[in-house]
Amino acid sequence: MLKNRKENIIHDIFIIGIIIKGIDGLLELIGGFILISSKSDTISKIIQTIFKHEIAQDPTDLLANYFIQLSNNLSISTISFAAIYLIIHGSIKIGLFSGLWYKKLWTYPLAGILLSFFVMYQLIRFFNTHSILLLFLTLVDILIIILLRFEYKRLKHSAL
Repeated sequence: MLKNRKENIIHDIFIIGIIIKGIDGLLELIGGFILISSKSDTISKIIQTIFKHEIAQDPTDLLANYFIQLSNNLSISTISFAAIYLIIHGSIKIGLFSGLWYKKLWTYPLAGILLSFFVMYQLIRFFNTHSILLLFLTLVDILIIILLRFEYKRLKHSAL
């Protein structure tokens, strides 16, 4: 009884995790297409508009100043890289979400492998950027990888 309850909780967390990953993938895909169709000066103006109120309240705000400075130095190659990365990453997430949602067993090991590659890449990026958001997203991916293993075992066992 207790084992079934634990398995149900793990399953529920897994479902929530893959839904979040699916939504995240869709947002990345949309963001990538928006980036690829935008000019750097348009992106810079949007970012400045977003943070204008924050800068008016506190001209020394580190986060707002960081994003404004970053937007002023955007090159076409940086925007293209970010757009292509978001489109590929989002497409992979949506594909994995679909396979996991419909419980296609072959998707589980593939998802674990691909997410492991993303985790490695994100960790390398974290050590270069020290982005707390990136670290958080990496920890979420690690949790999803662990949950993938439990869910895969559960599905294989129930298929017998």
